[in-house]
Amino acid sequence: MQIGLVGLPFSGKSTLFQTMTRTHLDEATLAKQQSQQAMVKVPDARVDKLAEFFNPKKIVYTSVEFVDVVGLKKGDHSSTQFTNAFLGSVKTNDAIMHVVRMFDDPMYPHPEGGVDPARDIEILETEFLLSDMAMVDNRVEKLRKQVQKIQDDKLKHELVILERFKEALDNEQPLRTVPIDKQDAQLIKGFQFLTQKPILVVLNLEEDKVGEADAIVAKLQEQFADRGIKVDAFFGKIEMELAQMEDEDAAEFMKDYGIEESALTRIIRAAYDMLGLISFLTFGEDECRAWTVRDGSPAPEAAGVIHSDLQDRFIRAEVVHFADFVEYGSACKESGHWRLEGKEYVVQDGDMLTIRHG
Repeated sequence: MQIGLVGLPFSGKSTLFQTMTRTHLDEATLAKQQSQQAMVKVPDARVDKLAEFFNPKKIVYTSVEFVDVVGLKKGDHSSTQFTNAFLGSVKTNDAIMHVVRMFDDPMYPHPEGGVDPARDIEILETEFLLSDMAMVDNRVEKLRKQVQKIQDDKLKHELVILERFKEALDNEQPLRTVPIDKQDAQLIKGFQFLTQKPILVVLNLEEDKVGEADAIVAKLQEQFADRGIKVDAFFGKIEMELAQMEDEDAAEFMKDYGIEESALTRIIRAAYDMLGLISFLTFGEDECRAWTVRDGSPAPEAAGVIHSDLQDRFIRAEVVHFADFVEYGSACKESGHWRLEGKEYVVQDGDMLTIRHG
């Protein structure tokens, strides 16, 4: 699963990418206008807690791939230009993280004339809407001609779906807000509609806005809630410094600023959730590990993530939820919180699983 980082020029997008991935891209690399990608560990305190209990030889966190998408340029009249290369790159992402500038810097003027987060969000949404509209209009026109000539049920059903999408887009409604079942989603998956992708707006705030961050986020979240857009914030300069510190020094630094948790930790988890993913846990003296599955996955599918043979030979899963394990410990079975589940069981986030197989 892949999350694309996008943003207008000078938004701090590449700064966020480098901070999350703990990489350093020099000026020459950034000037090449090439997309960068890296796997980012998803922080999970549950894995840390299990490691304290079992003292395993190995600790493994789940991860998500982030891509620093290039292609947005400052145009001749200072406005932002959206290239076909940019839109094409974003189409391949499973979700989008939109970095929005909330700081002034005379050295790097805002390409749209000044700091205005609502405007910047609208700019990107409008371009995505226009791209989807062009694709839907073109396909609907072709389908209407085809169904008149060929009485094909699959084509007719596709037309029904896309006409519903067309109505939404004509009303400036992003497709992520249009309900669709799994079967229909699979049918139109190949279009890779931009406004159908989950999106998280991340505000890049100045360090003197630490105390105002929650209010700023809440205001924009309310403004764009009906678009299915989630909003969070980070402090680019602070997070860059934290990423270069040892854990103890970073904790003291955060205390001085009144920060309880690194914004990056929260943002990475939010991105993971945005993809519709959950984590289940395996544990023991050899390894404590978080595994990724889609929300709603049955137990055999989760077993298959560990190893394909486990899915094929699945019998049952021993299940105890992490919260119950922490509360009851070795008494989970006696207290009724340890149980055996079959093939129909839907795995929950935080389940600790032991797979029984043939």
